[in-house]
Amino acid sequence: MALVKPVIFQIVGYQNSGKTTFILKLIEGLKDASIRTAVIKHHGHGGKPDIVEGKDSTKYLKAGANVSLVEGEGRLILQADKVPDGLEQQIKLLMYFQPDLILVEGYKQETYPKILLLRDKNDIPLLHNLTNVVAILYWKDEIIAAIEKETMIPCYHISDEAALQKMIQMLIRHIS
Repeated sequence: MALVKPVIFQIVGYQNSGKTTFILKLIEGLKDASIRTAVIKHHGHGGKPDIVEGKDSTKYLKAGANVSLVEGEGRLILQADKVPDGLEQQIKLLMYFQPDLILVEGYKQETYPKILLLRDKNDIPLLHNLTNVVAILYWKDEIIAAIEKETMIPCYHISDEAALQKMIQMLIRHIS
Protein backbone atom coordinates (compact mmCIF):
# COMPACT_ATOMS: atom_id res chain seq x y z
CA MET A 1 0.00 0.00 0.00
CA ALA A 2 1.28 3.47 -0.87
CA LEU A 3 2.39 5.51 2.13
CA VAL A 4 1.40 8.82 0.56
CA LYS A 5 -1.48 9.58 -1.78
CA PRO A 6 -1.38 10.75 -4.38
CA VAL A 7 1.80 9.19 -5.66
CA ILE A 8 3.93 11.74 -7.50
CA PHE A 9 6.13 10.66 -10.37
CA GLN A 10 8.17 12.78 -12.76
CA ILE A 11 8.80 12.30 -16.47
CA VAL A 12 11.92 14.26 -17.37
CA GLY A 13 14.28 14.88 -20.26
CA TYR A 14 15.38 17.67 -22.52
CA GLN A 15 13.01 19.42 -24.93
CA ASN A 16 11.74 17.14 -27.72
CA SER A 17 12.77 13.97 -25.88
CA GLY A 18 9.23 12.57 -26.09
CA LYS A 19 7.96 13.39 -22.60
CA THR A 20 4.47 14.49 -23.65
CA THR A 21 3.97 11.57 -26.03
CA PHE A 22 5.14 9.11 -23.38
CA ILE A 23 2.85 10.67 -20.75
CA LEU A 24 -0.11 10.34 -23.12
CA LYS A 25 0.63 6.63 -23.49
CA LEU A 26 0.95 6.24 -19.72
CA ILE A 27 -2.36 8.01 -19.15
CA GLU A 28 -4.14 5.70 -21.59
CA GLY A 29 -2.79 2.61 -19.83
CA LEU A 30 -3.50 4.00 -16.37
CA LYS A 31 -7.05 4.91 -17.37
CA ASP A 32 -7.59 1.29 -18.48
CA ALA A 33 -6.47 0.28 -14.97
CA SER A 34 -8.94 2.79 -13.39
CA ILE A 35 -6.11 4.94 -12.00
CA ARG A 36 -7.16 8.57 -11.46
CA THR A 37 -4.30 10.55 -12.96
CA ALA A 38 -3.50 14.27 -12.88
CA VAL A 39 -0.69 15.93 -14.81
CA ILE A 40 1.43 18.99 -14.11
CA LYS A 41 3.48 20.31 -17.01
CA HIS A 42 6.29 22.75 -16.45
CA HIS A 43 6.29 25.40 -19.16
CA GLY A 44 10.04 25.63 -19.49
CA HIS A 45 10.20 27.63 -22.71
CA GLY A 46 10.17 31.05 -21.09
CA GLY A 47 7.23 33.37 -20.71
CA LYS A 48 3.69 32.50 -19.75
CA PRO A 49 1.84 29.53 -21.25
CA ASP A 50 -0.65 30.35 -24.00
CA ILE A 51 -4.26 31.00 -23.09
CA VAL A 52 -7.27 30.95 -25.36
CA GLU A 53 -7.85 34.48 -26.58
CA GLY A 54 -11.33 35.88 -26.90
CA LYS A 55 -12.93 33.68 -24.24
CA ASP A 56 -14.66 35.24 -21.24
CA SER A 57 -12.30 33.50 -18.83
CA THR A 58 -9.33 35.16 -20.53
CA LYS A 59 -11.09 38.52 -20.56
CA TYR A 60 -11.54 38.24 -16.78
CA LEU A 61 -7.80 37.67 -16.32
CA LYS A 62 -6.94 40.58 -18.59
CA ALA A 63 -9.29 42.79 -16.58
CA GLY A 64 -7.33 41.97 -13.43
CA ALA A 65 -8.87 38.83 -11.93
CA ASN A 66 -6.29 36.53 -10.36
CA VAL A 67 -8.31 33.39 -11.05
CA SER A 68 -10.92 32.50 -13.64
CA LEU A 69 -12.80 29.22 -13.58
CA VAL A 70 -15.19 27.86 -16.21
CA GLU A 71 -17.35 24.79 -15.67
CA GLY A 72 -19.75 23.01 -17.96
CA GLU A 73 -21.07 19.44 -18.05
CA GLY A 74 -18.47 18.25 -15.58
CA ARG A 75 -15.46 19.88 -17.24
CA LEU A 76 -13.60 22.55 -15.33
CA ILE A 77 -11.05 24.93 -16.80
CA LEU A 78 -8.98 26.96 -14.38
CA GLN A 79 -6.74 29.84 -15.37
CA ALA A 80 -4.82 31.84 -12.83
CA ASP A 81 -2.34 34.70 -12.76
CA LYS A 82 -0.07 35.84 -9.97
CA VAL A 83 -0.22 32.50 -8.19
CA PRO A 84 2.44 31.19 -5.82
CA ASP A 85 5.26 29.60 -7.79
CA GLY A 86 6.46 26.11 -7.35
CA LEU A 87 5.61 22.50 -7.85
CA GLU A 88 4.49 21.97 -4.25
CA GLN A 89 1.76 24.60 -4.61
CA GLN A 90 0.55 23.00 -7.83
CA ILE A 91 0.46 19.57 -6.19
CA LYS A 92 -1.63 21.00 -3.33
CA LEU A 93 -4.06 22.47 -5.84
CA LEU A 94 -4.49 19.14 -7.63
CA MET A 95 -5.15 17.31 -4.34
CA TYR A 96 -8.72 18.64 -4.47
CA PHE A 97 -9.38 16.35 -7.44
CA GLN A 98 -8.27 13.28 -5.44
CA PRO A 99 -5.97 11.72 -8.02
CA ASP A 100 -4.24 8.42 -7.31
CA LEU A 101 -1.22 9.63 -9.26
CA ILE A 102 0.20 12.97 -10.29
CA LEU A 103 2.55 12.81 -13.27
CA VAL A 104 4.89 15.78 -13.45
CA GLU A 105 6.39 16.68 -16.81
CA GLY A 106 9.58 18.55 -16.17
CA TYR A 107 10.83 20.18 -12.98
CA LYS A 108 13.98 18.07 -13.44
CA GLN A 109 15.65 19.20 -10.22
CA GLU A 110 12.83 18.08 -7.92
CA THR A 111 13.41 14.89 -5.93
CA TYR A 112 10.37 12.77 -6.79
CA PRO A 113 10.90 9.41 -8.53
CA LYS A 114 11.66 9.95 -12.22
CA ILE A 115 11.55 8.27 -15.58
CA LEU A 116 14.30 9.87 -17.67
CA LEU A 117 14.09 10.13 -21.46
CA LEU A 118 17.40 10.35 -23.33
CA ARG A 119 17.40 11.18 -27.04
CA ASP A 120 21.11 10.94 -27.86
CA LYS A 121 24.62 11.00 -26.35
CA ASN A 122 24.35 14.74 -25.62
CA ASP A 123 21.62 13.94 -23.05
CA ILE A 124 23.72 11.48 -21.02
CA PRO A 125 25.06 14.18 -18.62
CA LEU A 126 21.52 14.33 -17.20
CA LEU A 127 22.36 11.04 -15.46
CA HIS A 128 24.76 12.95 -13.21
CA ASN A 129 22.54 15.99 -12.66
CA LEU A 130 19.33 14.31 -11.51
CA THR A 131 18.24 12.44 -8.41
CA ASN A 132 15.85 9.53 -7.93
CA VAL A 133 15.83 8.24 -11.53
CA VAL A 134 14.17 4.81 -11.46
CA ALA A 135 14.03 4.04 -15.19
CA ILE A 136 15.54 5.32 -18.42
CA LEU A 137 13.99 5.37 -21.87
CA TYR A 138 16.43 5.96 -24.72
CA TRP A 139 15.94 6.70 -28.41
CA LYS A 140 19.13 5.56 -30.15
CA ASP A 141 20.57 2.07 -29.76
CA GLU A 142 24.11 3.44 -30.05
CA ILE A 143 23.84 5.18 -26.66
CA ILE A 144 22.80 2.15 -24.60
CA ALA A 145 26.41 1.12 -23.94
CA ALA A 146 27.27 4.62 -22.70
CA ILE A 147 24.19 4.67 -20.46
CA GLU A 148 24.93 1.25 -18.98
CA LYS A 149 28.54 2.34 -18.37
CA GLU A 150 27.24 5.27 -16.29
CA THR A 151 24.45 3.63 -14.30
CA MET A 152 22.70 0.44 -13.20
CA ILE A 153 19.24 1.99 -13.65
CA PRO A 154 16.97 -0.17 -15.87
CA CYS A 155 16.99 1.04 -19.50
CA TYR A 156 14.43 0.48 -22.24
CA HIS A 157 14.06 1.61 -25.82
CA ILE A 158 11.39 4.30 -26.19
CA SER A 159 9.44 2.22 -28.73
CA ASP A 160 9.44 -0.96 -26.62
CA GLU A 161 5.74 -1.64 -25.92
CA ALA A 162 6.70 -4.16 -23.22
CA ALA A 163 8.68 -1.39 -21.49
CA LEU A 164 5.63 0.88 -21.60
CA GLN A 165 3.61 -1.85 -19.90
CA LYS A 166 6.39 -2.27 -17.30
CA MET A 167 6.27 1.46 -16.56
CA ILE A 168 2.48 1.36 -16.19
CA GLN A 169 2.69 -1.65 -13.86
CA MET A 170 5.46 0.04 -11.85
CA LEU A 171 3.26 3.11 -11.35
CA ILE A 172 0.30 0.95 -10.35
CA ARG A 173 2.48 -0.88 -7.79
CA HIS A 174 3.52 2.47 -6.28
CA ILE A 175 -0.14 3.39 -5.90
CA SER A 176 -1.46 0.16 -4.42
